[in-house]
Amino acid sequence: MRIYLNEMVFYGYHGVHPEERKLGQRFIVNFSYKSNPAHDKEIKHLEDTIDYTKVYNIIKHTLEKKEFYLLEVCANTILDSIFENFPRIIWANVKIKKPSVPINGSLSSVELEMERSR
Repeated sequence: MRIYLNEMVFYGYHGVHPEERKLGQRFIVNFSYKSNPAHDKEIKHLEDTIDYTKVYNIIKHTLEKKEFYLLEVCANTILDSIFENFPRIIWANVKIKKPSVPINGSLSSVELEMERSR
């Protein structure tokens, strides 16, 4: 089974530049994860599966309550927390989009993607 949490929007204070960490900005996160398909037929109740509201809350806490200089560290922190809290997850992918990028040029966003498996 694969679950997708799409277009989650958070306000955080991440970035290399002091202005980014002082003023903050929006971050858009997409997260997907897989569990072992051999257990899919056993799912009858919420306790039998991975509660995606709890997954969401970990991502929200990471983006809104912590500060990172690099999106790479933020993505690693999300993946570490997810794998630590949900042993049934066997694979996960996180995409973090930064729409307001302090680059002297024209682009709509920067996006980092990282995946991990057990």
